[in-house]
Amino acid sequence: MSLTLTTPHVEAPATATTLAPREQEALRHIAAGCTYLQTARQMGLSKHTVDAYLRRIRAKLGVNTTAEMTRLAISLGL
Repeated sequence: MSLTLTTPHVEAPATATTLAPREQEALRHIAAGCTYLQTARQMGLSKHTVDAYLRRIRAKLGVNTTAEMTRLAISLGL
């Protein structure tokens, strides 16, 4: 009888490349201190679209707050 050991699957940490280009742009604006509305105006979008981008970013990066998103944006070089 033989045993085979396997390592558990661990998700790779998120990187800037896991974000779509528009998500990266929205994250840059938010990390720079812009509000959702300011970000929307600068990107030519509705604030609802910016909110959707940021919800997807939170899910992809596994963060819950704007402060965490900002910290990650800085560490990712955005």
